[in-house]
Amino acid sequence: MEIKEFATKMCHALELELGEEHEVILRQVIKNNGVMLTGIMISDKTRNVMPTIYLDHFWREYERGMPLSMVAEKVLRLYHREKPCGDVDMTFFTDYEQVKDRICYRLIGREQNGELLEEIPYIEFFDLAICFYYAYEGEALGEGSILIHKRHMETWQVTVSDLFGQATVNTPRLLPWECQKMDIILEDMEEVMEGSEWNPLLQDIPMRVLSNHKRVHGASCILYPSVLHQLAIEQGGNYYILPSSIHEVILLKDGGAEDEERLKWMIKQVNQEIVDAEEILSDSLYYYDFGQKTLKRIS
Repeated sequence: MEIKEFATKMCHALELELGEEHEVILRQVIKNNGVMLTGIMISDKTRNVMPTIYLDHFWREYERGMPLSMVAEKVLRLYHREKPCGDVDMTFFTDYEQVKDRICYRLIGREQNGELLEEIPYIEFFDLAICFYYAYEGEALGEGSILIHKRHMETWQVTVSDLFGQATVNTPRLLPWECQKMDIILEDMEEVMEGSEWNPLLQDIPMRVLSNHKRVHGASCILYPSVLHQLAIEQGGNYYILPSSIHEVILLKDGGAEDEERLKWMIKQVNQEIVDAEEILSDSLYYYDFGQKTLKRIS
C-alpha cells in the first residue's frame, strides 16, 4: 500500500475515533534536501496551533503487519502528548526585539535545497548554506524551531547580517558544543550499523565527533567562534572534517598518511547507505589548517 492510501485510511480512522469536534487535515511537507513527508494535523477547534504528525514511521509499522486500529491508537497517543496546552499568542513573532535573543543558525546543503533557499535568507558557506531559525521554548509548545523566511525579515526590517550577528551570539549560548569519541555516535547508530561493513572500519579510525549538547543541527558548531582553532590545539595540529549529517561532523587528525580520495569516497558511501536522506549535509571533505587558522573545502 502506498503511503498516500495509508494516510487517507488513517485520517478516516482518526475522524471516526475523535468525532465531529475534531478535524483531521492531510498535508505534504517538504523537509531538508527536498524530502517530501506525509503528515496530518488534528484540530479540536479550540487551539490556533496544530502540530504536524508525520506518518512515514507509522506507515512502515502498518506495512510490517500492525493492524490499522493499533497504529491509530499510537498516533492518538502522540497527538495528546504533543498538542499545545491552549491557544498560543504568536503576535510576539512580529516584534524583532522579542525574538532576537533566540535567533540561531544551522547548516544545510545548497545544491539539495535550491527551491527552499529562494524563500529564506542565507549565507553561502562553501557548498553549504547558513540559514536561520527561531528556537522557541515554552509551556504551551515545548521546544522546537521556526524557520526564518524572507517575509519575516521584511516584517522585522532587518538584514541577513543582523540575523547572522544575533545567531553568532545565540547559537553557542543556547546550544553549547561538545566533542566526543567516535564510539558515542556508533552507539547511537547501533541498530542501523549492526552487521554493516562500515562498523569495524569506523571503529578502527581515530575520529572524534563535534556536535552540540542536544545533538540537533550540531554540524553548525563548526561556525562557532574559535571552536575549530581550540580543537586544533587539543588535537595537536591540522585535521579533516567529514560531514556525518546535519547533526554532527567527524574530525580526523591529519597524520600525514590520509588518502583524501578515500575519505571523500567514504563520505559519499555513508551518505548513500546509512544517513537518512533528510539528514544528509554534504558529500564534501573539509580541512582545518591550524597554522593559517582557515577552513577549506577539498575539491
